[in-house]
Amino acid sequence: MTDCVPSGAIGSRITCDGEYATVLYVGSVPPTAGLWLGVEWDNPNRGKHDGSHEGVQYFKCNHPQAGSFIRPKKANFGVDFLTALKSRYVFKGRLNDENSQEEALIIGKKKVELVIVESAEDESQLFKLQNISLRDCDVSCAGRDGDILKVCPNITALNLAQNLFSHWDHISNIAHQLRNLEILDLSGNRLRVPSDPGLLSSAFMNLKVLSLSHAKMTWANVLHCAPMWPTLEELHLVSNDITVLERPIRVLQSLKLLDISNNKLLDGNQLSELANLPELEKLILINTGVSSVCFSDVGFGSKSVMFSSLKHLSVDNNNISHWSFINELDKIKSLHSLSCQNNPVLEAETNLETARQFIIAKIGGLKFLNKTEILPEERKGAELDYRKTFGTAWLKAGGNKDPNLNAPSQAFLTEHPRYPCLIQKYGAPEEGELKQQEPFALKNQLLTLNIKCPEKSDQKPLLKKLPDSMTVQKVKGLLCRLLKVPGSELRLSYESMKMKGVEIELENDLKPLQFYCVESGDCILVRW
Repeated sequence: MTDCVPSGAIGSRITCDGEYATVLYVGSVPPTAGLWLGVEWDNPNRGKHDGSHEGVQYFKCNHPQAGSFIRPKKANFGVDFLTALKSRYVFKGRLNDENSQEEALIIGKKKVELVIVESAEDESQLFKLQNISLRDCDVSCAGRDGDILKVCPNITALNLAQNLFSHWDHISNIAHQLRNLEILDLSGNRLRVPSDPGLLSSAFMNLKVLSLSHAKMTWANVLHCAPMWPTLEELHLVSNDITVLERPIRVLQSLKLLDISNNKLLDGNQLSELANLPELEKLILINTGVSSVCFSDVGFGSKSVMFSSLKHLSVDNNNISHWSFINELDKIKSLHSLSCQNNPVLEAETNLETARQFIIAKIGGLKFLNKTEILPEERKGAELDYRKTFGTAWLKAGGNKDPNLNAPSQAFLTEHPRYPCLIQKYGAPEEGELKQQEPFALKNQLLTLNIKCPEKSDQKPLLKKLPDSMTVQKVKGLLCRLLKVPGSELRLSYESMKMKGVEIELENDLKPLQFYCVESGDCILVRW
């Protein structure tokens, strides 16, 4: 850090006393003498004003208290790529700072171990480096043309997060010399949008994974920059300034994974703007304000052409408050994994297990829910319970066991679009299934049962409280998760306190525990 200011300093990124800032002014600030830098801090609490002094506006800030004037000698304008590389990887054969020794390159869920050069005398070892991290190393530029190509041309995965880059030209200069570059993390940098990003695309021809999280980018910025990344397959945009989505046209067409979590969308019904990305397999929308979706090209029971390749969807921590959102997801033809935790529609259910069953019954192709596999036995139980739960409503809406008389209302079908499919699969619910039981206190509903595995000596007995209306099928579903055993392999029986030594098989999956006269204190025996 000196009194010298690099040419073209305005727009440059700097650090000062451990804080990041952008230079927006270089010049005098009367009545004080000497040269000043006007900066806007990333942390607005670090500043003092909006870029004005004694009534004169020298620069403008996005936040009214984010600006400061500092002397040039206090500003760190950063170092070139190779200076940072040698500082971190060569000296003493280890990472310079203690905390970095265990650092690995992580983008999304990918993790690759770092390689450390063993001695300062053998810098030729840098030529072999493939996966490196220069995170938080004050890198601001590529350095002299061709030097990176000579020293370390074989890099395939590069972490440049939280550095001092301000221009995509600088990133392009580095990438041009790394022809094998496939993974790049630029999170935490503030990069100006280039005027013609297509001119830089040759530098990123092999780039597959890109992270631009915490980079203050809007979706319009992303789409403008997208021509730079013609073969991109994963794009991570967590915690940016994305509030409005637009349909990508002729860009991002090879994208398989998109993560825009922690961006506050102004309109919760924007999911369809991403629905025409042809290769998109995984979409992560955690904490974005998503609330609704509609695939208007088809009716219920048919599969939409939208999200044609989508297999995994994460919508945790959003504003989903109506089951219509879940109903619509059944139209996505390839969807088999959903994460949908902490949404109002689920919290409205008194029992989270019931909410889970509803989702399983509503989305026929789902195989994983909230990172837990849906085994065939659990699906069967969920669909049978859903069919029973809403059977009375189906009859009142015009449903009938006689196919010629079966004409449920459109309102019912809109609320329960998969119900006809469940009727076709399992038959119409019998009158006895729909008969309402006499009300009784919850404490009288619950049975305290001992769960034992007589053929597994290492399995400790469990004590569980279960409702006597719980079907054998649901008990199996619960136990398969507790014991981590496929439900199809479980065989259940019970021993009554009143008939010592007599074991009764729970052979009918559709019957409740009360059908077998199971009582509190009895022992459920589990075999597989």
